[in-house]
Amino acid sequence: MYEDVRLESSAQSILSSMEVIGLIPAGGVGKRLAPLPCSKEIYPVGFTETDNKRERRPKAVCHYLLEKMRLAGIRKAFVVLRSGKWDIPSYLGDGKMLDMQLAYLMMDLPYGPPYTLNQASPFVKDALVAFGFPDILFHGNDGFEKLLTHQRETSADIVLGLFPADQPAQMDMIDIEENCRVREIVIQPHETCLHYSWDIAVWTSAFMDFLDSFLARERDRAAIRSELSVGMVIQAAIHEGLRVDGVVVSDEPYLDIGTPEGLARALKRFAQE
Repeated sequence: MYEDVRLESSAQSILSSMEVIGLIPAGGVGKRLAPLPCSKEIYPVGFTETDNKRERRPKAVCHYLLEKMRLAGIRKAFVVLRSGKWDIPSYLGDGKMLDMQLAYLMMDLPYGPPYTLNQASPFVKDALVAFGFPDILFHGNDGFEKLLTHQRETSADIVLGLFPADQPAQMDMIDIEENCRVREIVIQPHETCLHYSWDIAVWTSAFMDFLDSFLARERDRAAIRSELSVGMVIQAAIHEGLRVDGVVVSDEPYLDIGTPEGLARALKRFAQE
């Protein structure tokens, strides 16, 4: 508890100069886990204590991400939904359970997470964006604080939160220099000598502007090409000269519950706690 208070207190100075808004894509159909009784983002993994501290309630996967944003002092977030995933706002509501202000946007083009994120562009133009995937779990409570601190000190356009990679062939692998600059993002390599992947990020309006223009160029062929990933767009931004840095935020790999294997590992891990 006291660690959480210190984290939030120190984060306030980071956020004082510019508003930071959380941005969470929740537009996927969850094919790899079908059939599920609910959206994968609110599948219960682990437990949370109630106010009286003597009872525990199931805790949704996305709750962990929002909790970590809140510990960094982030009070506002947009969740971008696909039509039909109404159980997500039904669970999260307006954010009171997390002491946050949550709002919901509807995705338009179903061509991958970058198109989902772009729906928020008019709402985050003048803010820093704190981004995370709602179906991924990771260790450490100060990840977003580290990214915000680095961005404030360097003015990088994008700061990626890095994790040791345990399944490189299924991840975006990061080629990074000693000064934290990212040379390249290598998408799901069959073989690699790289050690880190990324999962969370902070970015400026420069990247949101780039995302908007990049997708405008891609839109005509979006329906016939393979689905774009966020990593692909960030790699394109590097190629165009945006400054992308990386900061290690955990010494343990993240855990993607969007696959049957990942979900089983998560359930086993939390059952032991």
